[in-house]
Amino acid sequence: MHFLRKIIETPILDDPANNHKNIHRHFYRYSRGDFIGPALKITQTKAKLTLKGSHEYEDLIHEVVVSGISDPNEKFEIKGRLISGANINDIIINLGFNWDLKQSTGQTKNFKAEIIDTANRDSILQSIEAFRENSYFLLSFNLNPTCKVTTKKKIPQPSKKKAEEDDVNKRIHFCTGYLSKTEKNLNNLIENALYDFKSDLPKNWKSIIIFNNYKITDIEIPKNVSNSRLLRIMAIRKGKMLRSLDIDGEIIEKQYSIVV
Repeated sequence: MHFLRKIIETPILDDPANNHKNIHRHFYRYSRGDFIGPALKITQTKAKLTLKGSHEYEDLIHEVVVSGISDPNEKFEIKGRLISGANINDIIINLGFNWDLKQSTGQTKNFKAEIIDTANRDSILQSIEAFRENSYFLLSFNLNPTCKVTTKKKIPQPSKKKAEEDDVNKRIHFCTGYLSKTEKNLNNLIENALYDFKSDLPKNWKSIIIFNNYKITDIEIPKNVSNSRLLRIMAIRKGKMLRSLDIDGEIIEKQYSIVV
């Protein structure tokens, strides 16, 4: 499940740094202030759904598109890059892959693996979930024109712009996915991406843009931690998550008090 869907369901997390790492990790970089979060654009035609997302929406796009594959045993080629904050070689092996995970030599220590492999629907869905706690799975594949995903292999720098200065059309080209427009695929997309707006959606719409912005008002610093890097990672952020939906030009907004 995507981290934003989990926040919508449980905005006040209990000990997020230890119990909810798959959500907490998305807030490491935030101090106090207003910040632009991930955005997603959805367009639909009679035959196809198109998803264009910024960084931090790629796993949702992967999951929705891969879930639309009807044959769970169909093998297909995958390419991309795995970037992790931890040595997760055991997880990779347990998933049945043999990727060469290498530690970086730069100031920011992380692990990377280049991906050229074959997989099927279920192995990719298992991988998406397994990597959510500490990794970014930057995946691309192409089964056919209505089942494909393209993801950039380099994570962008966080935006320093204010929400009113945001150029969303640039940000949402980080990951693009296409899938057939069936009732099952549309319902799955709505459940994952638009869960809290389900009752607000009109029967007929052409384009939807989802904005997620944060207002961090307080940071709870852990006690008995002296390492500056661990302080930033373990700190709990409190404030608001502001979600805006642009449905063919009509704006709907919701907000949540969050502890993440």
